[in-house]
Amino acid sequence: MAGLINIGLSGILGHQSALNTTGNNITNANTDGYSRQQVTLEARNGQRSGVGSVGTGVNVSDIRRITDQFVVNQLRSDTSLFNEQDTLNTELTNLDNLLGGESTGLNSALNNFFTSIQSAAEDPAALPQRQLVLSEAQGLVNRFQSLHEQLIQQRESVTGQMDQATSDVNSLLSSIADLNEQIAQSPGIAQGKMPNDLLDKRDEKLRQLSEIIQVKVSEADGYQVNVSLTSGQALVVGAQAASLSTETSDSDPAKLSFKLTNGNRVTDVTDQIIGGSLGGLRTFQNKVLEPAFDQLGRIALAVSDRVNKQHSIGMDLEGDLGGMFFTDINSRSTQLDRVTPNANNGAPQDGVVSVEITNTSDLAAKSYTLKFSGANGENFEVVDVDTGKTVRQGQLPDPLPAEIEMPGFNVHIESGSFQDGDSYLIRPTRNAAANIELQIDREEDLAFATPVSAEADEGNTGDASISQGTMLSVRNPLTNVPLDGFSQRGQLSPPLMVRFTSDTSYEILDASDPTNPQALNPPVTGTYQPGVSNKLFSEDPSDPNYRGFQFEITGNPQANDVFMIDYNTDGVSDNRNAQLLGSLGTANTMNGGSQSFSEAYAGLVETVGTTTRQSQMDLEAGQALLEQSTNQRESVSGVNLDEEAGRLIQYQAGYNASAQVISVAQDLFDTLLSTFR
Repeated sequence: MAGLINIGLSGILGHQSALNTTGNNITNANTDGYSRQQVTLEARNGQRSGVGSVGTGVNVSDIRRITDQFVVNQLRSDTSLFNEQDTLNTELTNLDNLLGGESTGLNSALNNFFTSIQSAAEDPAALPQRQLVLSEAQGLVNRFQSLHEQLIQQRESVTGQMDQATSDVNSLLSSIADLNEQIAQSPGIAQGKMPNDLLDKRDEKLRQLSEIIQVKVSEADGYQVNVSLTSGQALVVGAQAASLSTETSDSDPAKLSFKLTNGNRVTDVTDQIIGGSLGGLRTFQNKVLEPAFDQLGRIALAVSDRVNKQHSIGMDLEGDLGGMFFTDINSRSTQLDRVTPNANNGAPQDGVVSVEITNTSDLAAKSYTLKFSGANGENFEVVDVDTGKTVRQGQLPDPLPAEIEMPGFNVHIESGSFQDGDSYLIRPTRNAAANIELQIDREEDLAFATPVSAEADEGNTGDASISQGTMLSVRNPLTNVPLDGFSQRGQLSPPLMVRFTSDTSYEILDASDPTNPQALNPPVTGTYQPGVSNKLFSEDPSDPNYRGFQFEITGNPQANDVFMIDYNTDGVSDNRNAQLLGSLGTANTMNGGSQSFSEAYAGLVETVGTTTRQSQMDLEAGQALLEQSTNQRESVSGVNLDEEAGRLIQYQAGYNASAQVISVAQDLFDTLLSTFR
């Protein structure tokens, strides 16, 4: 009877464990990371008898965790990919909405500004139209500055998210290390009795870690796991966790670098931070946000440069030459602001490097690194940050200064000492959108007229005519020194007379005294070709006959015909320079003369928009992969409530039957006792 009772008791205990496990599965059906568990029952060793082996009941051999490590690894990988794409797409969408929005983008402000100039050209002396130009110009400045500030805010948001994600990574690494230790010290681990709940918790922490950063997980002794970056840098080894931190980048103060601390060893792992939300943030910052800063700045530089040059060769309502319309793109402070020394440069860190913009048409929206090498830092190379390729290299002269010519700008190495390993970040266009400002306060200062004009003498006998003139510059482009002809306010020094000595030859004279013109020094003469337009002056700044303007004569002149060239005094109704200013809105002045300002900005918007759409497709693909791997994991480890309910009934029936075995044994025992009474 005792054997039968023991058999029934073992059945009760076994099915009780099965019921408890099933109940635990049911109550944890919605617990993140929970893997369903299953009781494994095995028959006890039989008792030998003369007729064979007689069973002795059942034992619970194991409560195992149903999981597939391959599926778990795939889930982690897909989680990392999805979160990277999700974070990237979120940031891209915000930037795309900012740049492409009607009320936040640049196009409307550009169009309104140049349209106001074209309207003012219809009545160049009217002050209300001039005031509208100033208002729209300030609106354009505000839009540039606002966009730059919005980009800064998004950069700061990205930086803040990186800091928070780094803190979350450290918390997860510490938790994984603690769970490793608990698992290794778990009772029965040596006999293969696994702490299922601890294993689930660790897998869930690893999955959460994969949401932030892509990692590699490998098994270690004692059922522990080691965690590392994909490059192999250890994050968790057994019960020891490394610490990830952020610091201001030595090369770029606006960016973060990532440092990994393992014991007393600190390693820069910035380039190894990939995948997950951190990887998405880094991709957005490096591949999209930073180029957007540069591209916006390039447009601001081009607008400032072209408008300034055209406005400076015009004449305002008071007869003065036009000055700067927007901020000087090559002011001393601006040239220095384009260069950032590396924080790790060797002492005494007294090198002075500046960047001068030379041609906004050839200027690219790029960043460069200027590196020095050699015992005394005498060798230099300029490296494209995007491609890592060296685009210029050479040796510094002794003594300084030195100049490195680049497309659209020059790098000036002015003074100081440079050490082996020193580097400087060169960003020609980065902050231009923040630095642009309007330099004109009064409507009268808008230079809508052209400061030179010409007229034919009333006594001319030929039918030749002279153009009203085109301004080229008021300063020598080679030396940046004011031209002699415009050295006196409101005057052309000297006024000029074009006098034909024959039908096919002419001389240009100093007409300070029109009644007694004098030869110029050196004398200027020319040959006239009938039937074509004849230019009177050189357009080469190195030529002595370069005067900063150009006039053309057409028709058939006669000997002694005279044409006078002088300052455009009282030319308040002249709109020639206003028309030229207005035409800049559609002129192809960027990208080597292939794009207008609006087209260049549209290119930026299109690039961001295309990247956003591609990111959306990548996100959808990543989401599909994650759903697939999640479903696979659920099919293996997830709790099916219907199935568990069925098992509950099954084990309940087994429990009841085992209890009935004990009841039968008890009845038999009572019957046996009653026979001896």
